Amino acid sequence: MTETSPARRGRPRGTSARTLELIALRLFTDQGFHETTVDQIAAAAGVSRRTFFRYFDAKSEVLWSEFDSEVTAIRAMLAETPDLPVMEAVRQAIIAVNHYRAADVDELRMRMYLISTVPELAASATVHYDAWERAIAEYVARRADQPADSLYPLAAGRATLAACRAAYERWSARADADLTVYLDAALRGLAAGFGDSTIGAEPDLSGSTTR
Repeated sequence: MTETSPARRGRPRGTSARTLELIALRLFTDQGFHETTVDQIAAAAGVSRRTFFRYFDAKSEVLWSEFDSEVTAIRAMLAETPDLPVMEAVRQAIIAVNHYRAADVDELRMRMYLISTVPELAASATVHYDAWERAIAEYVARRADQPADSLYPLAAGRATLAACRAAYERWSARADADLTVYLDAALRGLAAGFGDSTIGAEPDLSGSTTR
C-alpha cells in the first residue's frame, strides 16, 4: 500500500477574511450573535482559532472586512486621482471601488439587521464609519491645504458618508439595480449642493443595466 503523507494543518487554501465573514454572517443569523463562538466560526471555515485572530481582533469585527477593504481602496483611488474638482474626485473613487449588485441585497440586509440590533456590533460600527469618513476628510484637507480636523474637510467627510448611507438604505429597500446607481445619484446631488435641479425623482432605472 502506498504511504500517504499526513494531512497538513493550518490555513486551508482559499481561506480569507471574506470566507470567515460569510460564515460568521450565516452563523450569527441562524443561531444569534452571542450564541455563536469564535471556535464555531473557525471550525466551520476549517481553520484554527489562532488563524481567526490573525484576521480579526474580536468577534464583533468579523462583519467589517469588506467595508474596511473599501476604505483602503478609496484611499488608494484618491491618492492617484488626477486634478478633478474635489467632490467629483470623491464621487468617482467611491463609485470605482463599489461592487454591490442587486443580487447582494439579501446579504447586506442580514448584515445591517445584525449591526442595528446587536449592541456590540453597533458600537463597532462607529469605528469603521469614522475611518471611512476620515478617508474623505483627509483627501479634502490635502486638496484645500487645511488640517484634516478643520471645518470644511470634516463637513465634506461627514456629508459624503451621510449621502452614501442614504443611498445604501434606499438601494436596500428597492433592490432594483447596482448600488452604484444610487451612490452616483446621491453624490451628484451632494456635489451640486442639492440644488432644485438635483432633488427631483429617484434614479431612473428604465435604461440601466446591472453589471
